[in-house]
Amino acid sequence: MAGAGAEELPQKAIGWAAQDKSGILAPFKFSRRETGEQDVTFKVLYCGICHSDLHYIKNEWGHSVYPAIPGHEVVGVVTEVGSKVQNFKVGDKVGVGCMVGSCRSCESCSNHLENYCPKMILTYGSRYYDGTITYGGYSDIYVVDEHFAVKIPENIPLDAAAPLLCAGITVYSPLRYYGLDKPGLTVGVVGLGGLGHVAVKFAKAFGAKVIVISTSPSKKEEAIGRLGADSFLVSRNPEQMQAAIGTMDGIIDTVSAFHPLLPLIGLLKSNGKLIMVGAPDKPLELPTFPLLMGRKLIGGSCIGGMKETQEMIDFAAKNGVKADIEVIPIDYVNTAMERMLKSDVRYRFVIDIGNTLKPDA
Repeated sequence: MAGAGAEELPQKAIGWAAQDKSGILAPFKFSRRETGEQDVTFKVLYCGICHSDLHYIKNEWGHSVYPAIPGHEVVGVVTEVGSKVQNFKVGDKVGVGCMVGSCRSCESCSNHLENYCPKMILTYGSRYYDGTITYGGYSDIYVVDEHFAVKIPENIPLDAAAPLLCAGITVYSPLRYYGLDKPGLTVGVVGLGGLGHVAVKFAKAFGAKVIVISTSPSKKEEAIGRLGADSFLVSRNPEQMQAAIGTMDGIIDTVSAFHPLLPLIGLLKSNGKLIMVGAPDKPLELPTFPLLMGRKLIGGSCIGGMKETQEMIDFAAKNGVKADIEVIPIDYVNTAMERMLKSDVRYRFVIDIGNTLKPDA
């Protein structure tokens, strides 16, 4: 039985929502705002499933608001534009990533870094300018300010483009900012999941030699044969790790579980950079002496601003970078969440919203 939305807004919509921390998703009728002067309304065709969605619907971060409609890898086709919209027209392919608003006036916003704005509004679970709670992309329509919409190039499949709006920009931005986007560099990628597999593809597209670092020897063939990595290190193999000491210009660490940093720091050349994009729930130990003896850096990065996100999707389309996906119907979403928890996906689930979310659900 579908639930009823808390606020009645002009545009009727349907999605799949969790009603409590059980995280069980079910059909849910709600409403979205009318298309404002600077808004783009679009029919959602696909939405990727991010691990953040699972954390949120189960209230594992402690700030979830129910009913909760997740989804921040949202793509579709524009159906209506506001009178002051300049960059989109009806029929355009469009996407929405992790954020739908910011203050637009702070230093970060002025530097195209809306993702670091203290007042950033997330695509779901945040309070919007009008006081309503944002609902994500597990739904049939979406309304977004055009500043926070991404134009999807014609030559990239919509379903495979969806995960790039979160996973893609999460690894693209640090590769660019930390100077790991130059041909001939050696870049390590720790973890071969939703983030890691895209990091391999972007680093290769930039011309790097890419080394995947994983605890799972079984992923070697996948990393090299399917994803194009140049070599593979088993992080639990002391001989392999010892042989690779001092060989990498930078490492993108995508792992969200607790893990030691010391062996990774050892893999870096002098002036090397270890960049964290995973978010372990427990603090990691940070040994400082190995950083001093080589002028090494540990940094972090979180998604990217809107200008860079558009740059990322354009670069991906030009260079054939896309996520490896498993497309599923909306009524499989709870099973997909269970499988994702077990890392049983290569490498991102994408919900076929357009063909499987029915208005009479």
